[in-house]
Amino acid sequence: MRCVIARFPFDLFKSEVAEAMKGIKPEPVTGDAVVISRRVYPVKQVGEVITRQDRRDFSSAEVVRALSKLGFTCRTAESAAPAPAPARTPLETASALLGSPDEARNEVPGAVSAPGAGGV
Repeated sequence: MRCVIARFPFDLFKSEVAEAMKGIKPEPVTGDAVVISRRVYPVKQVGEVITRQDRRDFSSAEVVRALSKLGFTCRTAESAAPAPAPARTPLETASALLGSPDEARNEVPGAVSAPGAGGV
């Protein structure tokens, strides 16, 4: 398939891209990613290998577009981000602010602990 990356035309085939990435260790993914042979690669790493150009010469969107047309599974940075934690209920928020009973006992000046509770 013919595609343009960094203003240069390339004839890319899915099997050739997979073969080019064989034996290359994936770098840590911080942005857009693509799945090739059950491995997750950063899009810029794949683009650098298949085009033999510097990563600064092309955008990740250009490579994602080309790899998607070839049939690879691409993940954008937004979809790779973890889901936000569920919101706390009012009871959970109040409990967190008050702390546990052990913490409260230790912080109160002049508080007397129960016999045997301190291990003394």
